Parts: sequence; structure tokens; C-alpha cells
Amino acid sequence: MITRRTLTRTTLAAAAVSPFAGVLMSETAAAADLANTIYLTLPFGRVTIVLRPDLAPKTCAQIKTLTGQGFYNGCEFFRVIAGFMAQTGDPSNTGTGGSPLPNVPAEFTTKASFLTGALGMARTNDPNSGNSQFFICFAPATFLDDKYTLFGQVTEGMEFVDQIKKGQGQSGRVTDPTKIIKMELAA
Repeated sequence: MITRRTLTRTTLAAAAVSPFAGVLMSETAAAADLANTIYLTLPFGRVTIVLRPDLAPKTCAQIKTLTGQGFYNGCEFFRVIAGFMAQTGDPSNTGTGGSPLPNVPAEFTTKASFLTGALGMARTNDPNSGNSQFFICFAPATFLDDKYTLFGQVTEGMEFVDQIKKGQGQSGRVTDPTKIIKMELAA
């Protein structure tokens, strides 16, 4: 069970690899983990993200489809608020765009919390408006719990996420933003 406290990257990586500490995984389990792993390459290094289809199966399927299509390659982190989050996933880099795929319904949960490195689906005031934009939390943001879809967790490379260029003011609008070099499925 994940608590609301920030976990160490080592603990998160171990939890992402196997729910059973000290037990060797079968090849099937290892393949399933790779099927839910995404590599996000930033100018500073590679970030490993483990998707959580147990929490948000429809959102994870959408993210995997878009990632497989190369949709996120070159997208900018156009809204970045220091101490809170970095948002991306809009090819127009305005915060108003999305993908040609239909929106995904909200998959809110109380089974996990928005901790450091958590990925959430961005949306409008309509809870069912998630499409392609997502954010990565720089710090715990438990006030988002059960209000936004939590769909993944950074397990390696959070130090690279922390280097994403921060924006100005409450809007977090970034001039000359950090771009995603490549976002790809591990398997």
C-alpha cells in the first residue's frame, strides 16, 4: 500500500518491478511490466515511467497508443509550476490542443495518491475531458487525489524531470520550454 508520504526512488522501482518483495518474477510477469513501461527521453537524460492500468486502464491504453504513434515526440512542457508539476502532451503547446483520439472518461481513485513523480491526466472542468495532455508531479500533490486520473509513476530519472525549465507566475507559462526528445514504449 502506498502512503501519502514521498517514497524513495529505490522503493518505487522495487514496487514497480514486483509486488512481491524477494520473489523472482516469471518471464510473463517481466513482460507484463515492460508492456506497462515508457521511456521518456529529455535533453538531460532518460526517465522511466511505469503505467498503472490497475488504477486507470482506459487512460493507460490511450497513453500507450499515443506513445506508440510517436505523438509525444517534440512536445513541449508548456506549463511548469515550480514545486508542483510539469505539463505536456499538446502538439500546439498552448494547453488547448489534444490528439485526434476521443477523450477518455475520468478514472479517479482513492487507492493511490499523487506523490513525487506521479503522472496525472490533465483535463478541463469536465472530468471526462482527458485526451493527451498529462503532468508529472515535482512534489506530493495529494489535493489532486480523487479529482484527477492518476495513471503512472516515475521510477527512474526523477532528477531529469526536476531539470525541466520552470515557468513564470501562477500560470506556469514557459518561454523556450523543455521539449520531449522521444517518448517510447519499452516493449
